[in-house]
Amino acid sequence: MSNQAISTLEPVPDFAVLAAGLQDEFRALIAQYEDSRSALLPIIHRFQEAEGYVSPQAMQVSAELLNLPLAVVESTVSFYTLFFRKPVGKYMLQVCRNLSCALNGAEEIMAQFRERLGVGHLETTDDGLFSYEEVECLAACDKAPCMQVNLDFVYHLTPDLVDALLAGIRNGTYTDTPPLPQRAKPERSWHVAQDTGKKAAGALGVSNPNAPGGIGDASGRAALQRIVDDTAVGARTHERLVREGQAGTLHPGKDAHERH
Repeated sequence: MSNQAISTLEPVPDFAVLAAGLQDEFRALIAQYEDSRSALLPIIHRFQEAEGYVSPQAMQVSAELLNLPLAVVESTVSFYTLFFRKPVGKYMLQVCRNLSCALNGAEEIMAQFRERLGVGHLETTDDGLFSYEEVECLAACDKAPCMQVNLDFVYHLTPDLVDALLAGIRNGTYTDTPPLPQRAKPERSWHVAQDTGKKAAGALGVSNPNAPGGIGDASGRAALQRIVDDTAVGARTHERLVREGQAGTLHPGKDAHERH
């Protein structure tokens, strides 16, 4: 198989067709759990297996399936580094940079990958074939230096092995690991930068948005008062204070200035 054939996007169904085809599988996953929310990670994993990344549509459908706020799904996907929120290459190359690997030549191996691929950490080659990442410990310290190709391990890396691996993928003879699906051509980087142009609701109107709720912050005092006025929270708080021998130090419903 030629490199041209490998890097060509395969024909794929549109998202609605893809999602419809997974519905029975998703229902079976949800049925395995007492709390349907526990099926979120398996569902997201399955979407990524089908799309090559976790698209905004996949997150929306996951939220609807599990009756969760979209923000919960988005925060879960953004928390785990093995979920990709942008399209990535057909072969995700993740080289360990931790201590055991570093002591056994990982620095040279990483430099070789960067030079051979023409990309850096968290970047994808222009043909969309390779994405490259330098990662923390892969827990194979006895076989260092090591890496993963689409999560399949490759141990005892050497410069010759790196060249053979890349050549095999490019010419279609590397059969140890199948390629990821690719529904869209990747950009140079799949890294999603933190949005620093907006404030969370709790930081709006706060003089120091990096520390809302501090002394002199009216919104923080209001939030505290809501907690204190909540009878369920107050009951738990009182129980804890009794255990600590401090009962009577917190009086729900009173202004903070009147507490002792």
